[in-house]
Amino acid sequence: MDETKKTIYLVVAAVGLAGLALVSVPRISTPDAFADRGEPFFSDFTDPNTALTLEVVEFDEETAAARPFKVTNQDGVWTIPSHYDYPADGADRLAETAAAVIGITRDDFRSNNVADHQALGVLDPVDDTETSLVGRGTRVTLRGDNEVALADFIIGNEPEDRTGFRFVRLPDQKRVYAARMDIDLSTQFADWIEADLLLVERDEIDRIVLHDYSINERTYTIAERDIVTVSKTDGAWLGDRRMPNNREIDESKVNGLLSAIDGLSIVGVRPKPPGLSVGLTQLDAATGLARADVLSLQSRGYYLTRDGGLRSNEGDLEVRSSEGILYTLRFGEVLYGTGEAISAGAAETTDASSGPGENRYLFITAEFEAGRFSEPPLPSNMEFEGKDRYDLTDAELTNKAQHEAHTTWQSDMARRAVRIAELDARFAPWYYVISSESFDKVHLTRTDLTKDKAN
Repeated sequence: MDETKKTIYLVVAAVGLAGLALVSVPRISTPDAFADRGEPFFSDFTDPNTALTLEVVEFDEETAAARPFKVTNQDGVWTIPSHYDYPADGADRLAETAAAVIGITRDDFRSNNVADHQALGVLDPVDDTETSLVGRGTRVTLRGDNEVALADFIIGNEPEDRTGFRFVRLPDQKRVYAARMDIDLSTQFADWIEADLLLVERDEIDRIVLHDYSINERTYTIAERDIVTVSKTDGAWLGDRRMPNNREIDESKVNGLLSAIDGLSIVGVRPKPPGLSVGLTQLDAATGLARADVLSLQSRGYYLTRDGGLRSNEGDLEVRSSEGILYTLRFGEVLYGTGEAISAGAAETTDASSGPGENRYLFITAEFEAGRFSEPPLPSNMEFEGKDRYDLTDAELTNKAQHEAHTTWQSDMARRAVRIAELDARFAPWYYVISSESFDKVHLTRTDLTKDKAN
């Protein structure tokens, strides 16, 4: 064999050995658990506005029961099913929650072992086969049209080494990740409803009337104690003719009452029977109520008078606005409890020995005092129309001004009618529940609103 052939054989052999060595070297592979690191949990969910239902399920270790809270859109109206479909102010909050869910990614793989789920706090709170009462997470489900699940996951504990992160697991998977989490998942009824109960601006209130009386619930007799009227005139609050000579209105206390009225919020709701919610939209229709409706009223501290009026066992508060709307707040029976016992009526009681949390029923009506706004005179004719202002006679200028005033009055009255209709629809179906703290701030007497006159 000459030197050239020998060289060729050696080169071929070297290449072959190099290829064999390359094939036989162990390959460094990425475990499946880390392959999806950094990817979103719900890649198909990209538009927060497609979310129409949010359900959050927490686990109550004391009662060993799952505690669900749900907000959903029914025919364009946001409601809270667990609270008798009470209207929810939920569109913005739900969209913000959905957007935050879209942003959740698999930041850090932590475990693929079922035995770790309890310690990480990602046990499914609705899993009836699970025996452990601890280590249950919070299950969050977002659904779109036709109840299609857009996102469904369990939030667990916060990792000790990652502030702002939570352990996350999908219900049908074993893997647990640590994910950056910035979601407001409130399950409090008060956080999902319109906070402004009366929908009245403080500056609009121009008269307050305190009806201080009580009802003997055995004889149904009324003990009238006092009627206190305070009215705003030229920016100052003045008392009524019943004011003792040595007393005067304390404006700081009136301002405190105004703040309490403006900030009045509810802690719970109860639906009225259908006949009652319709019949007491206007109080003069109250005499046609069925016995069941009357009993519903009485169980909450409200009693009908012979003339079809309504009285409550802790008096009334009237609030009048400059828009001509008269709100009447009737304070009813006391009830005790906390949490859903108050917000949704689960195991509510009037027994003071049942535990802490004193609350009060509140019945609200609104009516429009149209007579406060006199109709301006109509113009005697419309001959001013189409003419330049400088060509109008004095009579035509008067007719023009009368026409404009009457048109403004009509527009204002129509706007007020729409508003009172909205308030009727808002208040008529519900008994409200307010805390004892709110009750004490608005349930006042003459002494509470007055002070000794300065010498």
